[in-house]
Order: sequence, then C-alpha cells, then structure tokens
Amino acid sequence: MKKAIVIGASSGIGEAVARVLANNGYEVGLTARRFELLEKLQKEIPSRTYIRRMDVTRREETAATLEDLIKEMSGLDLIVLNAGINVSTPDLKHEKELETVDVNVSGFVLCADIALKYFTAQKSGHIVGISSIAGLRGSATCPAYSASKAFVSNYMEGLRHRVRSTDIYVTDIRPGFVDTEMIKGFRHLFWVAQPLGAAEQIFSAIKNKKKMAYITRRWNIMAWLLRWMPDWMYAQRYRERI
Repeated sequence: MKKAIVIGASSGIGEAVARVLANNGYEVGLTARRFELLEKLQKEIPSRTYIRRMDVTRREETAATLEDLIKEMSGLDLIVLNAGINVSTPDLKHEKELETVDVNVSGFVLCADIALKYFTAQKSGHIVGISSIAGLRGSATCPAYSASKAFVSNYMEGLRHRVRSTDIYVTDIRPGFVDTEMIKGFRHLFWVAQPLGAAEQIFSAIKNKKKMAYITRRWNIMAWLLRWMPDWMYAQRYRERI
C-alpha cells in the first residue's frame, strides 16, 4: 500500500485531498494546527491514518514531528504541501504579512526540504506543492500571499530541475477559486470549484506525474490572460477594492 502525508489536512483542499488519497488505497498521514479536526477526519477516512498536530512556523518542532511521522508510517511515497494562509487587510498590517510569509514560505521550505532529503536517500518519491494562480501576478489586496505563492511555484521548479534524471517527481498545483475558508468574504468570485472536485483533479495530476496543473483545468485560460494582460488593465481590477 502506498503512503502519503498531507501537510495542512484539517480543512479545505488538504482535507479533500486526504479523502481522495484514502479512497484510492493510500495510507495517509495528516498534519495541521487544529488537531480536533484531524481527529474527526481520521474517523471518517476508510484507510489507515496517522495524525499529528503541526504548526509549520515552529521549525524545530515541525522537523521533529515530520521525521517521526515518516518513521511511524514505515516509509513515504508522496507528500502534499498544503499548509498556507491568506490574510487580506486594507491597511497591510505588517505582522499579518510576516505571518503569511512565515507559513507559506518558511514553513513550506522546511517541509519540502525534509521530504527531498528522505526521497533522495530512498531514490524515489513525489513532492506536491499547492501554490495558486494568485502567484502569477502581484496582488494589491494581499501582496504577501501572491508573492508567497510565486515563491512556491519557483521553488518547486528549482526542485524539479534538481532531481532530474531520478525517480523523484515534483508537481506544482495551481488552484483558482476553491470553496474553502480562504475565500470567505471575497467578492467577484467565479469558476468556484468544490474541494472534492478540485482534489480529484489534483489526484489525476499526481497519478500522471504532471509538472504543473491548474485546478480546475479551465484556469489555464485565465493564467494565459493574466500573463499577457497589460499592467494598466490588471491594476483596474483593484480600484474598487482598496
């Protein structure tokens, strides 16, 4: 039986991915800050599960917890790095911006590097990072979030080149809008996917060892538009929001 760990599995995309992996025969390790939600999820998942409380901003504790979890599971084939936050504030409070960077960048790097070290020794494995279509352009309402997701995508690309010619795979997942807590209160939403549907597409990308995938697939169109949209047109989107 294959074994996977989902970092940030208590709700949203992470929870849905954990369910899909379990339904497809994986033993699943689940980590998050909200342990009580992991306990609830563990009771609902059909396969064998392991749960750990983890706050990726606590670096030494996170490293020890992840390494111990891999040992308890007696191996690892796949890790999904989903822990992330998005704080949108009109006055850009620096403490919230720094918290976003601490979780989405520093916490991500820590978990990715531990996984890479393990997979390198094992000579096989699959690292999946959840970035965002928001990483394609800077955001006036949540600049730290969009910058952090651009970091994730670029870091994943770097890891992919680093493990070329090996049996280690790296997949960058770029969701659009998914109906989770993260988008509550946002206006002008469209193409909003349900978490389970998004997770099924993520699993398809994992099975096919995709380098990168937009979730849902229609966001390929928006990604193309965002890349080529003139700066003045892109900036117009924010004039009514700030």
